Amino acid sequence: MSSKKPKSKQKSKAKTITVHTPKGRLEVTRSGMGYVIIDDEAGDVLVKPNDFLTALHGDIVRVKIIKENSRTGKREGKIVEVVSRKQTEFIGHLQVSAHHAFFVPDSDKPMPDLYIPLQAINGAKHKDKVLVRLVRWEKDDKKPVGEVVSILENDSPNDAAMKEILTEAGFPISFPDEVMEEAGRLPDIIGEEEVARRKDCRNVLTFTIDPVDAKDFDDAISIRKLGDDKYEIGVHIADVSHYVTPDTALDEEAYKRATSVYLPDRVNPMLPEHISNQLCSLRPNEDKLTFSAIFQMNTQGEVKQYWLGRTVIHSDHRYTYEDVQQIIETKEGLHKEEILLLNDIAQKLRKKRFSKGAINFSSQEVRFKLDEKGTPIGIVVKESKESHQLIEELMLLANRTVAENIAKKSVNGKPIPFPYRVHDQPDEEKLAPFIQYAKRYGHGFDISSPIAIAHSFNQMLKDAAGKPEQHVLEQLGIRTMAKAIYTPENIGHYGLAFEHYCHFTSPIRRYPDVLVHRVLQSVLDDAPKADKKMAEKCKHSSERERAAMECERAGNKYKQVEFLQGFIGESFEGVVSGVTSFGFFVETIEHKCEGLVSIVSLSDYDDFRLVESEYSLVGRRSGRIFKMGDKVTVRLVAANLEKRQLDFEWELG
Repeated sequence: MSSKKPKSKQKSKAKTITVHTPKGRLEVTRSGMGYVIIDDEAGDVLVKPNDFLTALHGDIVRVKIIKENSRTGKREGKIVEVVSRKQTEFIGHLQVSAHHAFFVPDSDKPMPDLYIPLQAINGAKHKDKVLVRLVRWEKDDKKPVGEVVSILENDSPNDAAMKEILTEAGFPISFPDEVMEEAGRLPDIIGEEEVARRKDCRNVLTFTIDPVDAKDFDDAISIRKLGDDKYEIGVHIADVSHYVTPDTALDEEAYKRATSVYLPDRVNPMLPEHISNQLCSLRPNEDKLTFSAIFQMNTQGEVKQYWLGRTVIHSDHRYTYEDVQQIIETKEGLHKEEILLLNDIAQKLRKKRFSKGAINFSSQEVRFKLDEKGTPIGIVVKESKESHQLIEELMLLANRTVAENIAKKSVNGKPIPFPYRVHDQPDEEKLAPFIQYAKRYGHGFDISSPIAIAHSFNQMLKDAAGKPEQHVLEQLGIRTMAKAIYTPENIGHYGLAFEHYCHFTSPIRRYPDVLVHRVLQSVLDDAPKADKKMAEKCKHSSERERAAMECERAGNKYKQVEFLQGFIGESFEGVVSGVTSFGFFVETIEHKCEGLVSIVSLSDYDDFRLVESEYSLVGRRSGRIFKMGDKVTVRLVAANLEKRQLDFEWELG
């Protein structure tokens, strides 16, 4: 018998050639050249403007490498796919002719004009400043196609500035029509069938505690006595995941935004107001659907048992933080016994947390007093008081309990993909110079273990309280810390001293909390799912959180400049809040506004150089030193709203 195989089987299979197209973020320079930043590969990829495809600055793209220098490692490529857009709304000016209109963006990043069909100009006229949404840009389109969302009033530069901060960071100002339609179709009435599926907590004393100007109440507290030294304390969270379900336009938009953004004069919400301020907001005297963590505790703050699941509640009262603080201080007021008991338990939880190594960085929040046009007329410094800590500790307890519960479970023998909120231990390289700096003020550090470092931080903060170096040590200490992020890799939360932690308590304004609710419900249903995209969702949420924080800083900076622009020529007492090779930053004591004393303005006095290890600028001739924490007198010489920049000059004392 012949050993030859039939000819039909002798045909060789065609080889599949895999083209390497790594994914990264496109950054466009002012010159128009692009660089694709790829996280897991060495070196950026240069992309020339003609090879952008339809990508814009900040977009996530796939890039094909077309040239590579083996000696230098430099690479050049062309974009072959736009995976996701950072920005779909833009601010600029409209150019209208008889047959068509074009939108010219106000941006320092080169990008093409948008073609606007005349039926999509929404009443805008030639040269109007407008907000435009990109609606289509296919490969074959000569120009991207857009539509006018709104006309920006010429008499409101503040409004335009806030919108510009948001759009440039990739946060849309408006919601697409299909998202608004989905939100509008959600039922306002809670059906009896839905109530029957839930634990009914409507007969338990329940209340909310929020800032005076809050509208989205996403958490409520309930309390009732069960017996001698035994209480049921419920943490009830708006059940956003009941209304916002996977594979809907609402969910896609919420994921894209990933967070609400809080600017001095507005909130740019993650969800339409019908959901955030009405359906899901735990308003008083209304039945609401919630996801709850209910604890049986004693007055020492010891949890004897807990229950997690979906509930229906009825809030009896809406407190502000100021209301509750007054009850704590005067021991008088509505439901004073319950408030005082909860506060006592919260303080005990707080003390335990710090004894286990949580770091007690104090927090100051600067708020602007605004007139009816949003113009700042004053600045208020808010500090964390016991009323804030009451809510904080109960929210931390709920978040930690949910994370601990999930960490015990598995799917197919592996940990359940879950958006843990983690905080890594301090980096040794960042910590070493800080420890040396703190020693000068008499503060020693035990670095034998992570918990010893945390205790050293707390001792330093306690000893420095009220002293001149307090502010600088707090600021520099925070800078040595890693940034908290979302990730399925559960490494614990160092700053809080928790082995397991997540965000469960703010789903109206944070998308990871919605993910947490969904995973938790799947576990409660005994049907846990392995979301293969959880790592990607965590990374996206962390990036959007950082972008929101940058927006909030930019918004506050704008208000600082707007507030102080009427004080040019006046002098202020301040504290050196940062030093660089180009000057030092000063924060005014009275207003908490920060500006720069440039090294150029100091050249008349001396030739200053930066000494990084000392966090200071030192004069070569005089030996004069400007270091972080120093008190100085400065004069305001310029306030540039467009650049959000204050310029000071140092005044010789």
